[in-house]
Amino acid sequence: MPAPIPPPQRITLAFTGASGLPYGLRLLECLLQADRTVWLLISQAARIVASHECDFSLPAQPRTVQAQLAARYGAKPGQLKVFGREDWLAPAASGSNPADAMVVCPCSMGTLAAIAQGLADNLIERAADVMLKERRLLVLVPRETPLSTIHLENMLRLSRAGAVILPPAPGFYTRPQSVADMVDFVVARILDQLRVPNELAPRWGREHAAPGDGTEC
Repeated sequence: MPAPIPPPQRITLAFTGASGLPYGLRLLECLLQADRTVWLLISQAARIVASHECDFSLPAQPRTVQAQLAARYGAKPGQLKVFGREDWLAPAASGSNPADAMVVCPCSMGTLAAIAQGLADNLIERAADVMLKERRLLVLVPRETPLSTIHLENMLRLSRAGAVILPPAPGFYTRPQSVADMVDFVVARILDQLRVPNELAPRWGREHAAPGDGTEC
């Protein structure tokens, strides 16, 4: 019997310009708390979304935003690395040194379309392309509604190529009491795909689970 594949330890996380950056920031926080190494990629549009949705400024300089986020979430030295849009020397740009998994959260329809067509005009697209060609876990969290036929066809193409399409659709059987509860529900599903243990939200069928039980990553 083949040995079990260990859970991903190095994870590429990309923020793009779709609405839903609170999902990405919470996911980053939980990955760092779980002692995972994170390579963070941020699009220019994501910086605009951050200011609108989170009243949070993401500086243009990778080193500056790296220091900012490391301090905010208590990252260990070397645990979080932020790379520029066209940093082709980043590890994620090559199949010779890829991450164990990648999550694009939130994923814009433009980024999703580019990945579906095999484009690699920036580091986010190239890193996702590497995940597909190396047969590694790629999780896309597309935030758009309604979805056009083109959107759906791109998602189907990516699913057939091995990507996980994980729309940020919170469940209500957990009786969420806040926006944070709904964010945690989605982030928990992403962490499950990455096999990162978490107690962010009550599990279906678990006795005595109540809203607010899963506050820790």
